Amino acid sequence: MASIATMPAFPDDEDVMTDTERLSRRLAAQLPCSRREAELYIEGGWVTVDGLVVEAPQHPVTPAQAVVLHPDARAEPVHPVTILLHKPIGYDADTHAGPRPAFTLLTPESRTTNDNPGIQPLHRHFTRLAVPLPLETEASGLLVLSQDGRIIRKLNEDSELLEQEYVADISDVISDAALKNLQTPVTFNGRSLPPVKVSRQSDKRLRFAMKGGVQGQVAWMCQRAGLTPVHIQRLRVGSIALAGLPEGQWRYMGERERF
Repeated sequence: MASIATMPAFPDDEDVMTDTERLSRRLAAQLPCSRREAELYIEGGWVTVDGLVVEAPQHPVTPAQAVVLHPDARAEPVHPVTILLHKPIGYDADTHAGPRPAFTLLTPESRTTNDNPGIQPLHRHFTRLAVPLPLETEASGLLVLSQDGRIIRKLNEDSELLEQEYVADISDVISDAALKNLQTPVTFNGRSLPPVKVSRQSDKRLRFAMKGGVQGQVAWMCQRAGLTPVHIQRLRVGSIALAGLPEGQWRYMGERERF
């Protein structure tokens, strides 16, 4: 995330360079404010050094460098975030693994234009992201990436209570027999799965609404019914929908949004 982390973090050592001091100490004396308030301003991305945002309180600065606090700055802790991404086909849901990790799509340029303007991207927002409900590399749609332990636990532990919605485009016309096969209870990888609501959207498109869905289930169900899926897309997780989020773009999940 070099495009978001505008300046690197430095070791917590004021003697790394001569005639330097910690940014937090400099800011606290300059405002003036407490050292803790200075750290919160810096960690929140409100402080620039020579015009570049610095998020590390231990960053060394020289007397000649210009340290500026944004006029709208707030001395508040940085809370964990949840990011909603419209993952295209061909990107790996694991944020760091595979030849094309979904993590690489999280750049300032790919943030959707109608996102909450009150949240400014910070380097720390894009570290330690978990993907509790991954998507196959060959599928597209809503991908949830979160630092929030409460949301991660909910999506992992309450998945059987949380409905996910998918659409699948099929290579051939969907027969009544194939549709009936899809609507029967199934066992996947030795596990009995909750009933899946399957409906025909058109001659070659199916809609799946399922609770407790597992990665790869939609493709497997289609193949089991003798159908070949050419594109699978997740439209919704609980009450959070993909609608309005362009492919390859992301947004922050709002404070009042709930799965």
